[in-house]
This record gives sequence, C-alpha cells and structure tokens, in this order.
Amino acid sequence: MEIKRQLIAPLLLLLQSFLLAASARQGGIAVYWGQNGNEGTLADTCSTARFSYVNIAFLYKFGGGQIPELNLAGHCNPATNSCRVFSDEIRACQRRGIKVMISIGGGVGNYSLSSREDAQSLSVYLWNNFLGGGDASATRPLGDAVLDGIDLDIELGSSLYYDDLVRFLKSYRRNGRRVYVTGAPQCPFPDRLLGAALNTSLFDYVWVQFYNNPPCQYTSGNTDNLENSWIRWTTSVNAGKIFLGLPAAPQAAGSGFIPPEVLTGQILPVIRRSRKYGGVMLWSKYWDDQSGYSAAIVKSV
Repeated sequence: MEIKRQLIAPLLLLLQSFLLAASARQGGIAVYWGQNGNEGTLADTCSTARFSYVNIAFLYKFGGGQIPELNLAGHCNPATNSCRVFSDEIRACQRRGIKVMISIGGGVGNYSLSSREDAQSLSVYLWNNFLGGGDASATRPLGDAVLDGIDLDIELGSSLYYDDLVRFLKSYRRNGRRVYVTGAPQCPFPDRLLGAALNTSLFDYVWVQFYNNPPCQYTSGNTDNLENSWIRWTTSVNAGKIFLGLPAAPQAAGSGFIPPEVLTGQILPVIRRSRKYGGVMLWSKYWDDQSGYSAAIVKSV
C-alpha cells in the first residue's frame, strides 16, 4: 500500500501541474464596439458574457495641436455631449470583470504625434478625460466612468513618439489602479507603425490583426503562414498576452476570415500552446452580431 501511495503522489502532482498549465492558457475574447449604431449598446455587448475585453472605437483625431475628437458612429454625438450616457454602461461592464478601453486611431481619421511633448500632452488628455484623472465629468466625453486603459490601433501616419506615449500612460496610477495599454498591430513583423512602441515591453495585451495581410494570415486550406507568424510574434514581443485578431464575418475584412470550425479544430489547438496566448480579438461587435462568431468559438478560446 505504501509503495502505491509513493507512486500515486507524484502522478497527482504531475496531473495538477498539467491542469494548472492548461487553465493558465484559457483565453478570452476581445471585441471592438462603437463603429456601427446597429450593434446594440455597450451594456448589450457585455451582457452576452462572451467578451472579456471591449475596445470603444475610436478617438480618431489627435496630435499636432488638434483638439481630440471621438467618433462613435451612430451611437451618440460627442458634440452634443450625448456620449456621456455610456458611463453607467461602462461601469456595468466593469462590474462583470470586463476591461473597457478607449481605442485611439483606426483606419479613418486625422492623427499623429509631432514630438515627445505632443505625446505627453495627449497622455494628459487621455488621463484626465477617460482614465483616473480629472474629476469634472462635464469635460469627459464618456462621462465620469473611469476606463481601464488605452488601446492603440494606429493604422495611419507616422510611427513616431508612440513609444513615448506608452511610457507616459504607464506612469499614471491612482488609488492603486494602473493604466492598461493594449495595441492592434498588423501581422507583418515588425509592425510598421507600432513596432517601436511595442519594443517598450510595456503593453499588457497585443491583439495582432491577422487579416487584410495575405503573407501572414489564414487562406483556405493553409494555416502555415498564420501559425509561423504567430510564433514570430509570441517569441519576439515582450508583452503580457498576445491575441489572434480576426474578422468576425467574411464581410468584416477584405481577407483573412477563418471559418469557426477551422479556428476551433485546427488553429486554436496549436496557438494555445504558447505561454503568451491570451485569446482572440474580433472586429467587430456589429459583424459578430451578423455571424454569431463569438458564440461559435467561445468555449474553445
């Protein structure tokens, strides 16, 4: 009996270690919300219980002396202060454990940083208007809710000074609450616009866009390019977690859509082996509503 116990104990420890490692690689789904008025409210998005991270998109104008501007498509009009109604919804999401970021940049806009001082100025604006600084909700586009962080979806202009912006943002803290910094680079490595910022090693989450980039995305019957690019990202970028960024429907991007059965059956079992694996990012909530993509994959993520 004693011999059996001596054999069983190490096996139980090994099994426990395996289960802990497996659970550590359980991922979450991040989604972009805000660019289609027909995608439901922010509260609707969070109440699905399928998303762990929501990026409110976009702060599409900033830098170079411009007054920053928010564009949430058909959801509200910042010029009339009607976007402040989302404060209660942001807090409702956060009570569910969902991290809510404001995403700056996007594929359409007018933004760039002209200097280190410009980066610092933007960081102060973001801190006081979306994060833990500034107590006057009258000046905050989304009201008095305190968001969890800033997402950088930089697709236009120059790469300059975003590394400075990230350093400034990560220096802010209030009541023990830190600022999360996330980013959405394109999958060709290194990213042309966010490469220098990613080299700061200060990003908490990086959702790499594995779409609209044929050399490193999925194509019908071929997962090799995506898997090789995933390995490059997860072994080269020092960030908290790396996510597989995907279009939530074929119409959501020019290319790179992965049928859910291919994702869950062929790709996720491979990429989840990485200790950097954080989950899947989807563009966007509107397209997910049309396809049911997150519902089809959430148990496998």
